[in-house]
Amino acid sequence: MNHRFLSVVGLAAAIAFTTSCSTNKAATDNTSSKVVTGKAAAAQTADSIPVWAPKRHGFNPSRTLDHDLLHTKLRVSFNWEKQHLNGLAELTLKPYFYPQDKLTLDAKGMDIHAVNLMKGYDGTPLKYEYNGEKLTINLGKTYTRIEEYTIEIDYTAKPNELKVGGSDAITQDKGLYFINPLGNDPYKPKQIWTQGETEANSAWFPTIDTPNERMTQEIYITVDPKYTTLSNGIFMYSRKNADGTKTDYWKQELPHAPYLTMMAIGEYAVVRDKWRNKEVNYYVEPAYKNTAKKVFGNTPEMMEFFTKKLGVEYPWAKYSQVVVRDFVSGAMENTSASTFMEDLQMNERELLDKHWDNIIAHELFHQWFGDYVTTESWANLPLNEAFANYSEYLWAEHKYGPDEAAYLQMDELSQYLDEAETKREPLIRYQYGDREDMFDSHSYAKGGRVLHMLRKYVGDEAWWASLNRYLTQHKYTAVEVAELRMAFEDVTGQDLMWFFDQWFLQPGHPELKVTHTYENGQLNLRVQQLQDTAYMPVYRLPLEVAVWANGKLTDYPIVIDKADQTFTLPATAQPQLVLFDADQQLLGTIDHDKTKQELVYQFNNSKQLSPKLETMVRLQEQLTDPEVLKLLQNALQDDYWVVRSAAISALSQLESDKANSVKEAIAKLARQDKKGAVRADAILALANWEGEKYKQLYLDAMNDSSYIVNAAGILGYAGTGAADTKERLAKFEKEKGEEVILALSSFYAVQGGPQKYDWFVRNIRQGKGGALYYLLQSFGAFLAANPQTNTPESIELLKQLAQNHNIYYVRGAAYQALMVMSEKPEVQQILTEIKESETDKRLLEMYN
Repeated sequence: MNHRFLSVVGLAAAIAFTTSCSTNKAATDNTSSKVVTGKAAAAQTADSIPVWAPKRHGFNPSRTLDHDLLHTKLRVSFNWEKQHLNGLAELTLKPYFYPQDKLTLDAKGMDIHAVNLMKGYDGTPLKYEYNGEKLTINLGKTYTRIEEYTIEIDYTAKPNELKVGGSDAITQDKGLYFINPLGNDPYKPKQIWTQGETEANSAWFPTIDTPNERMTQEIYITVDPKYTTLSNGIFMYSRKNADGTKTDYWKQELPHAPYLTMMAIGEYAVVRDKWRNKEVNYYVEPAYKNTAKKVFGNTPEMMEFFTKKLGVEYPWAKYSQVVVRDFVSGAMENTSASTFMEDLQMNERELLDKHWDNIIAHELFHQWFGDYVTTESWANLPLNEAFANYSEYLWAEHKYGPDEAAYLQMDELSQYLDEAETKREPLIRYQYGDREDMFDSHSYAKGGRVLHMLRKYVGDEAWWASLNRYLTQHKYTAVEVAELRMAFEDVTGQDLMWFFDQWFLQPGHPELKVTHTYENGQLNLRVQQLQDTAYMPVYRLPLEVAVWANGKLTDYPIVIDKADQTFTLPATAQPQLVLFDADQQLLGTIDHDKTKQELVYQFNNSKQLSPKLETMVRLQEQLTDPEVLKLLQNALQDDYWVVRSAAISALSQLESDKANSVKEAIAKLARQDKKGAVRADAILALANWEGEKYKQLYLDAMNDSSYIVNAAGILGYAGTGAADTKERLAKFEKEKGEEVILALSSFYAVQGGPQKYDWFVRNIRQGKGGALYYLLQSFGAFLAANPQTNTPESIELLKQLAQNHNIYYVRGAAYQALMVMSEKPEVQQILTEIKESETDKRLLEMYN
């Protein structure tokens, strides 16, 4: 995933042609150990309770299983006009342990037409009660745990009539989605797809919708023959029907949780691949069939890598990956058939700047952690998501090297610390307010970092052996965190309760103040734990301290286990550098003051990414110092692109007349750097200093193969005020690259004039995700500058987005754009309607 995208996007959205481009937040805000102490540490509410203090809700246990769902057979067809699913479900069950004479199923928002007890092909009607959420069936007799029975349910699912909920990770939960069902939108194909997590599959078939249940399944999908279908397991056959439709039959022979059941239906090109003897296929829209392997093509290598490391072969019959429109999440790990957002469909030029290996690895690793072994309750969600997140690090480390892996982990730390300013909860938390609350930067980002610390503590051999034991012992079952701990304890022979208690079961993170002094051949290292111990523990932290003295490096292992602790370490001379947490693996904040000389030495001698970036951030206030300037000039030549970009970001803060010594070096990067993001950063830095001088450079950038460089060139050239700016920019109006569109929108917002209205509307209709959010911000500025475009059409466009888009922040951006026209009575009424129909608490807080 390209973490650089938002640096240019942010510029475009801010309508800033002369702002220097900074490196990604994940590459800067994380690097200064002093900076990341976090505002949350001091944030208090009026009654002195921290704003991030853990919230206490009712206890949420795993679902009690009265029945065991053994097998589900579905026969489904669709009414596109009404957006209904017509279904016939056969469920085979037995009592879990105790005798039962009633069965209660999850079935949300359905019409139930008939319920029958099946004996072969013969059905006996059963009495039932249905309240719109639960279907309770009187079985007609009492069954024991050794007696199986089969229920047939004839039903219609109506997902659009459900009240919609969701979370940051999964923005809607209606289970079944019709995309462009009437074919009215020329920019979208007609599709149907499902999204089951957390408990949304019960919106399209009756089931026991809980992660601690498992079933095998068959699905018969009846559709127009022009559509390709995908589901879990193996494609058995396709049958032509007398009415001109076809029925595709998919069979999942190994048990999995009901939330992992999926369908995807659309006009797809199926690009075929293979791992060992198993099919690996990529389902994309036909326009992207030639680049599908360039996006997904590392999948077989990932499967081999994870299989060998885990010692557990990829467990399912096939692995398919499908891209859908308007997906409500980034991706979803359905068993043997993962679903991805449309951003993964890219053309050749987009592939120059971006890859999606992280998200592809994430969903693949879930096939073991989440699908093969599944969390027993949403309270234990990190047993799914923390492992999937950490797989991104594992793959990056294997494929792209330690710097790329470290960059990912810095991003993870930044995400968690940002969230920790207002929220600190245990990773494993039974007292959540809503199960959707579990899908946060704790379960994902913090969880992945905690697993990294566990790996560092036990060592690689024990790490992989423990994961093998965990997967082998618990395959096709539901688990809780104690079972992960016991797997590691069985392998290592150690009691690891202390580690799991402080990192999985307690909230927060260590906030450390580190100081060091040298005297009489001894280095005194003082470590204070400053976190609020009314809510967080005093941590036990085994780590290493790297000390350079007389140019020699020595690593000292220490164990911090007190609130205030001093360590005395031997040193042959005044240390040139003391690097706390030598492995840079700690989840927490570290405030460790260092002199300029120590930071310079750190940059030149530490081989790790984080200390290098920390140096550049902490020396930014000394940019005119010759030694600092030399360091940053050297950083422009670093092997890793993030370091080069960070150096450009730091140097761009110089006043123009003080930057003369670095301008040509940066201009060289703008022309020649192999990384498009670095070229773009360099172009924008030069534009910040001297617009006119580098006009030809901007023109060259506008012809670059990279969209992100095109965008930088557009912003740079527009900043010159050249008379032919509009003419030159008009040549890019048909480009598909999001960065180019956003760069144009930032200019057109204030200087395009009303004639650019159609361009805005066309791109908004085709926009997606984060890019659409920024585009709507520019459109709001455009409407304010061009009141003659405040037409009923523009009002209706924004109204539909504000009411119906599945991403909450896009709805919010559309609402804000409508506010530009709030003097109109009809717009005031629409804004009121939007507020009344909105359910997302984040937007309601903003609207009110």
